[in-house]
Parts: sequence; C-alpha cells; structure tokens
Amino acid sequence: MGLIARAIEEAGIPTISLSSAYDLTALVKPPRSFFVNYPLGHTAGRPFDRENQTAILRNALGCAGEITEPGAIVELQLIWDDPSWQAGV
Repeated sequence: MGLIARAIEEAGIPTISLSSAYDLTALVKPPRSFFVNYPLGHTAGRPFDRENQTAILRNALGCAGEITEPGAIVELQLIWDDPSWQAGV
C-alpha cells in the first residue's frame, strides 16, 4: 500500500497509511504512516468494535499534520486488549 500511497501523493492527493507491520512499512516508506501495534490483519481493531476503530482513525487523522518528514512513521499509543498475542510473534 505504501507504493500506491506514493503514487497517489505524486498526483497531488494527500494520503495516510495504517500499518501493523513496522519493519515492512519502514522499508516501503509511505508518505505518512501510522503504526498500530495490533496483530496482523487487525490494523483497524477488532471487527465491529466501533469505539476502538473510531479512536484509531481519530488518532491518525489528528496527527497527520504533524508529520513533516516523508517516510516518517508515527506510533499510535493504542494497546490491544490482550497483549499475550505478541508472545507468539
């Protein structure tokens, strides 16, 4: 998605990317990216969890203007409700 975001930005349309794979995002360097430390496949939170999904979007959109360096990754300070998922990663 980072490569697509760069192409869209070249056309003059601002983008933001959400990622739960920090290393891959750092390699691709999308213009504006936000890291969500959630399990892969759950970057926007659990299905139907509107409260958490809204918090993710509000955090990302609220911080988008603070990114001044292309390729910078901002880590959103959100915590998955059961951190034991990280033990298997």
